[in-house]
Amino acid sequence: MTSVTEILLLGFVYDPALEIVLFLVFLLVYIVTVLGNALIIVLIVIDSHLHSPMYFFLSNLSFIEIFMTTCVVPKMLANFLTKRKTISIGGCFAQSYFYFFMGSTEFILFAAMSFDRYLAICYPLRYPTLMTGTVCVKMVIGSWIGGFLFVFLSTVLKVRLPYRGPNVISHYFCDSAPLLHLACTDIRLIELIDFISSLLLLFGSLSFTATSYVYIISTILKIPSAQGRKKAFATCASHFTVVSMGYGISIFVYVRPSQTDIMSMNKALAVFSGILTPLLNPFIFSLRNEQMKEALRDVLNTIASKIKDG
Repeated sequence: MTSVTEILLLGFVYDPALEIVLFLVFLLVYIVTVLGNALIIVLIVIDSHLHSPMYFFLSNLSFIEIFMTTCVVPKMLANFLTKRKTISIGGCFAQSYFYFFMGSTEFILFAAMSFDRYLAICYPLRYPTLMTGTVCVKMVIGSWIGGFLFVFLSTVLKVRLPYRGPNVISHYFCDSAPLLHLACTDIRLIELIDFISSLLLLFGSLSFTATSYVYIISTILKIPSAQGRKKAFATCASHFTVVSMGYGISIFVYVRPSQTDIMSMNKALAVFSGILTPLLNPFIFSLRNEQMKEALRDVLNTIASKIKDG
């Protein structure tokens, strides 16, 4: 038998009229996601009031959201408009690798962001000397290296497997489990490796994040004034909301020894975690953050003034 050279992605539906509707919906979602996260990056770069560790981490998170969404949505949009919904086997592995590379980096970055909030609230006087620019850069680089390593071994092992058919994935992108189950060999060892790596990544970073927030909440509750407690909670609310959504869905979808039983549910949850969550993040961080809103108002006022003077 010859090796598979391309993968057929079934996507969501088989109705051409409904596919056009879905194309327009996801195109709008993608545009808003990219523009929203890009706006956060631009605001953080140009506004000196946002040159702090918390916003440095946030700008990296926004970049990851853009990259992760771009890994899957453009190909999905193209498939909505074509009858032959295929992707090369090499392209499929590349898409899967970079998607999970970004996802793994994001969870490690969540832990770094929670540690930043822990230092800021629990050690406010020492915070500027503890969380220096060099420390922030090292933590971000560590997040990227960690994300790379967490998915590298599994991807290399999957690429070396024989794929001789079938070549159909009931998904809108090359998710790890459906792709693995196309291999014509025993995959239990790689499934176990995926399970262990997902377990270590998600529960390891979650444990670190949860521990940080236990200390954060304990410290906040000791603040005597209600206004002080409200202000302290406000600095963590956005991060906590995003973390809760990310961990909840990913643990349910990926931390299982075998993922063949509820593939259709995984597809729906992947839309939420990989497409809708990156869409919501800019709104969560901007609408609940006074400094971000102030920076946006300053930019809009500057633009309006230049238009008026011009």
